[in-house]
Amino acid sequence: MSQTKLERLLHRPISRRQFLRHSVAAGIGVYAGAHGLQAWAQGTRGGSLTWLVHHEVAGLSPNHSGPSIQFAIIMNVLDPLVFVNHLTETESVLARSYEIAEDGLSYTFRLHEGVRFHDGSEFTAEDVKYTFEYYAEPGNTIAGRFDGMREVEVVDRYTARVHMDRVNASFLRVACETGIVPAAYHSSVGEETFAAQPIGTGAFRVDQWRPAEFTELVAFEDHFRGAPYVDSIRFEVVPEPSVRYIALLTGDAQADVWGISVEDSLELAADPGFVSYRVPWTSARQIFLNNTKPELADRRVRQAMMFALDRQRIIDDLEAGLGVVASSHLSEANSFFNPDVPQYPFDPERARSLLDEAGWAEGGDGVRQKDGMRLSFTCTTLSGDQTRRPMAELAQIFLRDVGVEMLLAEAPLVTVQTGLLEGTMDASLFNWTHGGPADPNPVNTLSSNGGNNYMRYRSEEMDRLIVEGVSYADPERRLPIYARTQELFAEDVPALLLHYAMHVRVFSNEMQGLPNEISITDPVWARGREYRRG
Repeated sequence: MSQTKLERLLHRPISRRQFLRHSVAAGIGVYAGAHGLQAWAQGTRGGSLTWLVHHEVAGLSPNHSGPSIQFAIIMNVLDPLVFVNHLTETESVLARSYEIAEDGLSYTFRLHEGVRFHDGSEFTAEDVKYTFEYYAEPGNTIAGRFDGMREVEVVDRYTARVHMDRVNASFLRVACETGIVPAAYHSSVGEETFAAQPIGTGAFRVDQWRPAEFTELVAFEDHFRGAPYVDSIRFEVVPEPSVRYIALLTGDAQADVWGISVEDSLELAADPGFVSYRVPWTSARQIFLNNTKPELADRRVRQAMMFALDRQRIIDDLEAGLGVVASSHLSEANSFFNPDVPQYPFDPERARSLLDEAGWAEGGDGVRQKDGMRLSFTCTTLSGDQTRRPMAELAQIFLRDVGVEMLLAEAPLVTVQTGLLEGTMDASLFNWTHGGPADPNPVNTLSSNGGNNYMRYRSEEMDRLIVEGVSYADPERRLPIYARTQELFAEDVPALLLHYAMHVRVFSNEMQGLPNEISITDPVWARGREYRRG
């Protein structure tokens, strides 16, 4: 942060205590606020919003929509057929209506007519066909969403029918939430160029994209639902939550897509200049483990590490007590949550016993050894992540106490994701869902060929359950299947589940158009057409 920026902050309405508490941490980051914002009258159209994000934006195609930050941006640029909204309701977007065959083997979508892409071309059923069939191809990150799909038929210009080889109960709320790309443009430029220069039908179009700095979206005046209330939304990349806090407090930003520290969130929530929401996270904080790394391949080792972690203390010491220890890869807010899975209370002696059983003997330097290997691995946290880095540091202490050495490193998100998927990285701590509020299907993370299987987890039983789980439309028939996926995850421990945090989301009163209530956090502020500068 430049001296000019520091001086400017000192002259804003921020107390000396607040500034001193954050200035040291803020000094190591880079924050370029949205300058020159005008004062807008209540309800007036126009102006800009600045939303803060905590990591770089690696790309803007449907293949990049896994991380919440990228999803929030992409969903403002690429409209889907349907969208699972902030109340977990299925909302029609590009689809004027839809019909699901009684046998679940076809979906018919009647599309809005006259919808335009950002380049002026018309959206038609051909674009639905192209999008679904392209991203269903193996090698795409989101290919698992389309499991069971055979083909997309263009019935007429404004009607598309999806034909299935088998029932996929998650298809409507997962596959059909994929942003639609223009067939002509995407096929001409290719996926790599599209990810940097996307064109959609969304309420905003991309003006500038600098992955590690900011993404600037500007209003698409010809949006079929009407022009957005604001002229632009700027997503600033600010890894340090302390800097994001200052930006919110000083008015340089109106919202934080990811969230600042609990302490700062509670402080702003009590400030009349902000509106706040308290909702449980549906993505667990967890340490992803490379299950193919020899030191971590034995599930007894992974189970031992779960017993070694005082996860309640992590919540109490680092999350102000707001959260619950994670017992399942599905949160308690999920209707498929199974409480009857193997539990891992804090029990260091049980951890040591399991490590002994697995053949890891105590070493002279306190780190266990076996067959010439030290029980050591590196956990790489996201660059600048001041919220979860301390969790890794506390976990490091707990693990060392039972003879497991967890070294720490930092890297950008894209480096972490690539390293985990390719098996060149040992572990990382961040949030993710293994089946979420839209549907409990964990195909992308827990199937052997899942596009986001960051643990390199392989289980024939899990693969079979994932296929079986989407083969029934009736939730009652699906319930025992997902109960078993949760039991199996708890037995195999492909990742060290820590906790589900209680998220305190705060927004400046300058930002109008927020909902009165929400039921989920993942990511409820994704589509900003209705939001405006107050």
